[in-house]
Amino acid sequence: MPDLFEKSRQKRRDKVLPLAAKLRPAELDEMVGQTHLLSAGSPLRLLIENDLLGSAILFGPPGCGKTSVARLIEARTRRHFVSINAVSAGVPQVRQIIADAKNLLEQTGCGTLLFIDEIHRFNRAQQDILLPDVESGLITILGVTTQNPFFAINAPLISRCRLFEFKALSVAEIRIVITRAIDRWNAGAGTDEHASRKVTLPGDALECLANQSDGDARRAVSTLETAIQLASVRTRGELVLTTSDISEAQQVRPVYFDPTGDEHYDVISAMIKSIRGSDPDAAIYWLAKLLVVSEDVRFIARRIAIAASEDIGNAQPAALSIVASMVQMVEFLGMPEARIPLAQAVIYLACSEKSNSAIVAIDSAMEAVRKGMSLPVPEHLRDSHYPGSAQLGHTGYKYPHDYPGAWVEQEYMGADGQYYFPTDRGVEKRFAEFLAQRAKNVTTASDDGGG
Repeated sequence: MPDLFEKSRQKRRDKVLPLAAKLRPAELDEMVGQTHLLSAGSPLRLLIENDLLGSAILFGPPGCGKTSVARLIEARTRRHFVSINAVSAGVPQVRQIIADAKNLLEQTGCGTLLFIDEIHRFNRAQQDILLPDVESGLITILGVTTQNPFFAINAPLISRCRLFEFKALSVAEIRIVITRAIDRWNAGAGTDEHASRKVTLPGDALECLANQSDGDARRAVSTLETAIQLASVRTRGELVLTTSDISEAQQVRPVYFDPTGDEHYDVISAMIKSIRGSDPDAAIYWLAKLLVVSEDVRFIARRIAIAASEDIGNAQPAALSIVASMVQMVEFLGMPEARIPLAQAVIYLACSEKSNSAIVAIDSAMEAVRKGMSLPVPEHLRDSHYPGSAQLGHTGYKYPHDYPGAWVEQEYMGADGQYYFPTDRGVEKRFAEFLAQRAKNVTTASDDGGG
């Protein structure tokens, strides 16, 4: 018998839903963004439309549509759909789901599709429990995560899943979402007694909201909803939102950053690559992001010190001394003052001439040793500071300071091989000239028959 009051109850439930939840697409064609995955004929779309999707992990930043796609899969699949959140799900619950899936398959032939929100929150034991039954096909998992799965999920589980990367929405795509939200609100989707009042979002306020949402559709719609609610209690009649309304609703913008995941490495990588690319503005921005989210300043300082040798090197040898001083100051000052020497060092390195010849030289030489190039030390270079060294033939060393220019030709390695290739930049340019002159002297001595 139909429940005569169900429609009324559903209407009341819908009324309290946030606007972002009401905007979830009902069809794939309503999805905004992710065209690389969801455009007509794309592999993921075909798998969803034909209910052929095997175990998969959808990963990407917040508010880009991962959960919306999972719900569309739920609506289309003929399999039994079970939803859990890894934050609250424990091992007993996972075991029960697997047992239920086995019974259902044996009794009805129906498979089970297990949706795991925030799958990166599962510990190793929980992930391992899934392996045999994912392998056998008893259950199909659909995991959603904001983390890079290669950092957050066990390799055996990853190998049994297809990975689909979702991208942050562009500003243009966020504008589409905001416009839809305004239309939905004006169609009666508001959550309070002011929902019947029409809302207008002028172009400047729209751009402000779209640009400050960081590609996160949920954040954009939630900020819009808060701005509408705040404005509705202050004014009467039609609501015309301003940039001030948007900023007030947004208050302090959260910074998406997980210091335990790949974002930790991505941001520090961006800072180092900006230094290497001689872009001080970009380098300072990424440093600022690291500091705002309270990244360990000693970790930042260590990476900057590495860059001083790896990327600036002998093109500007003073860089290493400056960074060494910065490391001491960071330890001495602590935050927030430590941000200043960190910034000074980052700017100095970004604006310095670059050379990676030191790391190239040492890595090339180490590779030669690893491949079996084990050279004996030439007799005249061996230690002679002990009685009997002369009897062992440790003689013939020419002390360079006894010769003009503190240089004399002699063998130092016992084989041909060049590992250091100086650049023509900064101080290293003088190194190149120095070595070129030495090579010229060797050639002249050889031509003269000397040695």
